[in-house]
Amino acid sequence: MTDARIFVDADACPVRDEVLTVSDRLGCEVFLVSNRGFRVTDRPKVHNIVVSQDLDAADDWIVGKVAAEDVVVTGDIPLAARCLEAGCRVIDHKGKPFTAANIGMALSMRELMSDLRAMGESKGGGPAFTKQDRSRFLEALDRALQG
Repeated sequence: MTDARIFVDADACPVRDEVLTVSDRLGCEVFLVSNRGFRVTDRPKVHNIVVSQDLDAADDWIVGKVAAEDVVVTGDIPLAARCLEAGCRVIDHKGKPFTAANIGMALSMRELMSDLRAMGESKGGGPAFTKQDRSRFLEALDRALQG
């Protein structure tokens, strides 16, 4: 059992089921934050948080609630940066941790790719999500929860 809570930027998150499996196993409290809501069955430690459609509403809710021992799951790099500033551990959907050492480069690459897409130089989209990605995510989530 861990005291860390898991906050999931749940819209477009491909690993919600994996987070719930880990929560069931470790007894972690989970907050699935989205602007539409998800089925969570009768898990007492899983909270379905529905925020407004406003830009960054889910991000703002997460940043307003997290504490240093918590883990945030997101593919949103600006949200990851904000959560790192709050002292949390942050991992993406493929299990890659965001850290103080790599967040600056991630933000720069995001900006560069946005500029390239705006110029028509890149169509966006990365490689498909694989079973190996799920496995890496589960390992990374376990590590993050252990501190």
